[in-house]
Amino acid sequence: MPDTVPRTGVATHCPYCALQCGTRLGHDTRGTVVEPSDFPVNDGRLCQKGWTAPTLLDVPDRLRRPLVRGADGRLAPADWDTALDTVAGRLRQIRDAHGPDALAVFGGGGLTNEKAYLLGKFARLALGTSQIDYNGRFCMSSAAAAGNAAFGLDRGLPFPVGDLDAADTILLAGANPAETMPPLMHHLRGADLIVIDPRRTRTAERAALHLQPVPGTDLALALGLLHIAVSDGWCDKEYVQERTTGFDAAWRRAVTWWPERVEQVTGVPVAEQRAAVELLGEARRAYVLTGRGAEQHSKGADTAAAFINLALALGLPGVAGSGYGCLTGQGNGQGGREHGQKADQLPGYRMITDPDARAHVARVWGTTPDALPGPGRSAYELLDALGTEGGPRALLVFGSNPLVSAPRSAHVAERLAALDLLVVADFVPSETARTADVVLPVAQWAEEEGTLTNLEGRVLRRRRLLPPPQGVRTDLEVLHGLAVRLGEPAHRYPTSPRRVFEELRRASRGGKADYSGITYERLDAGEALHWPCPERPDGEPHPGTPRLFLDGFATPDGRARFAEVDHRDPAETPDADHPLYATTGRVLAHYQSGAQTRRVPELNDAEPGPFVEIHPDTAERAGLREGDTARVTSARGTTVARVRLVGTLRTDTVFLPFHHPGTGRANLITSTALDPRSGMPEFKVCAVRVEPGTDAS
Repeated sequence: MPDTVPRTGVATHCPYCALQCGTRLGHDTRGTVVEPSDFPVNDGRLCQKGWTAPTLLDVPDRLRRPLVRGADGRLAPADWDTALDTVAGRLRQIRDAHGPDALAVFGGGGLTNEKAYLLGKFARLALGTSQIDYNGRFCMSSAAAAGNAAFGLDRGLPFPVGDLDAADTILLAGANPAETMPPLMHHLRGADLIVIDPRRTRTAERAALHLQPVPGTDLALALGLLHIAVSDGWCDKEYVQERTTGFDAAWRRAVTWWPERVEQVTGVPVAEQRAAVELLGEARRAYVLTGRGAEQHSKGADTAAAFINLALALGLPGVAGSGYGCLTGQGNGQGGREHGQKADQLPGYRMITDPDARAHVARVWGTTPDALPGPGRSAYELLDALGTEGGPRALLVFGSNPLVSAPRSAHVAERLAALDLLVVADFVPSETARTADVVLPVAQWAEEEGTLTNLEGRVLRRRRLLPPPQGVRTDLEVLHGLAVRLGEPAHRYPTSPRRVFEELRRASRGGKADYSGITYERLDAGEALHWPCPERPDGEPHPGTPRLFLDGFATPDGRARFAEVDHRDPAETPDADHPLYATTGRVLAHYQSGAQTRRVPELNDAEPGPFVEIHPDTAERAGLREGDTARVTSARGTTVARVRLVGTLRTDTVFLPFHHPGTGRANLITSTALDPRSGMPEFKVCAVRVEPGTDAS
């Protein structure tokens, strides 16, 4: 780790998670080096992924030339004109033969706001398709659905991260920040932590109280905690009466979830349930935070809503020093959906079915509302439809690796193979890129300008340290080149991030996620700007909105809505053939599909391959010992991993990280059951059996 970075470097942000830690990049005799800055979310700290991020800039297999698959079935280098002409020509042929919805786009939560915005515009205008979604659908969509319903607005944290410093108690439902965003733990150090997780994670080890429910029963537990809050006198009745609506309907559901019933369903003892509510109720400053563990279920939106109900009953949201929030996962998971990558949304967090929203965006884009397509398929539904009758026949992938990250990944591989055309824009040959017909090499984080929006709704500047390698283009240049070849006017697709952002400002004006008052100049001057930040009619700069809901919620009457939700089983529960629960997640050394972190030697050495955590008693019954190769099989497939014995794990549960490719893909076994409200797949629970295997890769 470098001690200092030359002052000639640039101030920017880590390329990984939604914490978006502040960094400073520079050069010394070793090449590109990084040091943390005193940015508020990380306070001079970085995790090992952040410290090693410069390694990504010159990994040995960095993509530097376009690749086109030839008649011999092999990818071969090509010049840019050949590659873009090939893609545009085949897109036109497919569209002419099958219509615009035969073309599809799959984006990523790591793309800058500018790239996410222009990608959505490109899909809807240049391609004319409704078939666009992104991997952020697999991240925060359940909490987004619940937050919009409850508060009228969805922002990961409706308060700055620094507010957590003064918390007395924080409940973390299905979140493991000690591994997924370690610098956040600095902000949690003064609070009593209540961690809800079937595993005793690194975060749970630091908790004052760890609740260890049966996988898939978080909703029942949340209902039970609400029951105790009301029955034991912790409910803030004045807050509920003055600032909320719908309590009676929500209580009719929760009243049937008395503590003993909750213990029977979840396995969480009554005493621990009551202790959790008491810690929250006695706190002067308390927060309820959800993560993927609560949300990646076929009832994830209802589960997030149930935790919001608990927070509302305790009088936390919209109160200075307390609140509810969601720990967004991907680097720009927030901005990526706000500006047009989701199938049902237009820029500014506008719904694509809203006539006023369509008219506004159409004016900015220089077209008519009727020219804009309607809503398309959500992420997994889109992948599942590829190459089918009536489904997309061509797919363009930007910033994602669905061959590893999507559920039931063997089936997704079959669907990708059934396409007439697969195009992948990436900077490394990911598993998805290796199967593509055309691969387009694009710039990465330290080689581009732009903005991102972190988990607290703060808009950040990404700054360029060095130019892309020769032969590499930016995503904006790729979209421009394709759009022009498809007959679009060149001015409609700027290649300058600053120009794209100026248009994004206009497109977002008046929307829920209003960026119209944010400029590069204000960000470069060091202003901390959280959306909404509208442009004022008097020309005075709006200060942004670091804390939402203090004066009322973003609903027509200013009141938050309790949700009437009830527990239901996961789509799949253990049976005689598959007697165990499997759950998946991240580990400290890796990120998402691992396409980046597996190329960093220090990180790959820390976690070099797939593993499965199993309780020693469960392993013994299966004939397995530490380090053995195990086959983990569900109704959808089998993954192969090394056994890691963990005595704190539930005996009915196994855990697998989802960062590895090949036969070690955890997503070979995961369920494709979808949440009907959010489109979220049920990554966090499926039924499996575990038995001795022969190989792991």
